[in-house]
Amino acid sequence: MIHFLNKVNFFTVIMSLFLSLNAYSQNVKITPLGSHDGEFCSRDRAMLFEDPDGTTLLFDVGRTIAGPEDPRLGKIDGVLLSGMHGDHLGDKRISKVGNGTCAKPQTEVKTTPNSNTAEIIVGKKSKAFLGGEMHKFMQTKVKAAGGSPQQVSILRFGGERQLGGIKIAIVPVTHSNGIGHDFLNKDLGEILKPDGLTAYAGPDNGYILTFSNGLVVYLSGDSGIFADQDVTVRQYYGAKLAIINAGGIYTSGPKEAAFSINELIKPKAVIPHHMNEAATEKGALKTDSKTALFKSLIKDIPVYIPISGRTMEFDGEARCLNPTFCDSLSNLSEMKVFC
Repeated sequence: MIHFLNKVNFFTVIMSLFLSLNAYSQNVKITPLGSHDGEFCSRDRAMLFEDPDGTTLLFDVGRTIAGPEDPRLGKIDGVLLSGMHGDHLGDKRISKVGNGTCAKPQTEVKTTPNSNTAEIIVGKKSKAFLGGEMHKFMQTKVKAAGGSPQQVSILRFGGERQLGGIKIAIVPVTHSNGIGHDFLNKDLGEILKPDGLTAYAGPDNGYILTFSNGLVVYLSGDSGIFADQDVTVRQYYGAKLAIINAGGIYTSGPKEAAFSINELIKPKAVIPHHMNEAATEKGALKTDSKTALFKSLIKDIPVYIPISGRTMEFDGEARCLNPTFCDSLSNLSEMKVFC
């Protein structure tokens, strides 16, 4: 009898482990790719998303990825870009992780006129999905970098694309979208520069990503407070995880972004983004940072700090389930600041 019970207990343990692993495999993986691994730094923009089916999306390449050969990348199926400004498109980049300081990363490799984004699309043989007239501009850059214009597809407001198990839509933002002179052909750049003007590629955009496990993620781009964060992002798409730019001046600041989260979007979890500061030191959130202020203003919603190189895993309800980095405490005031 004891032998039989031991077998039953062993079988129960094995089945529980199998079911846990199966559930764990259905998570969406999100990995920030910043200038200094283990930190959240001033120039950090890039985020890598992986669907449970293995499809990967790279968002806002920016300056903190060391080109297509960056060993952190692996397979990249799709590339997303919120706007044409150099800190998102990538007018320059790091040569390797860890150069310079978290506050002032060393981005010594020039990537104009093609951009870090175009070079990664080509080098990784990825598809790209951009709004406005940005897709036409990016097609020319991808072609100049040795790729095919067909790698870049248009996606406008109200439409949807699908890549593997991920549905991709765009949403409006309140921000400008000028293309800097260094990305333009020399004649056009010289015409615009004396008057302080940039070229225009249509409106920039945020994204809504719907993953195969049901998780809906909102990527705000460089937006300020906007009624669409309620009407479109919350009411229509039902975003459960919000990744919101909150650095101030160029985007919403901590107080404005917190209002968007608390009163308009009302997600189940939030990740601050584009903070334009060295928000952490040795992986710990600085108490006098804008990021800490933002976190303190969020009401009853877990806030996860995007530490470079640390993969967060979310189920379909935006619960962070990574057992290495997520705290299981139900008391949100005691929850760890990173996942």
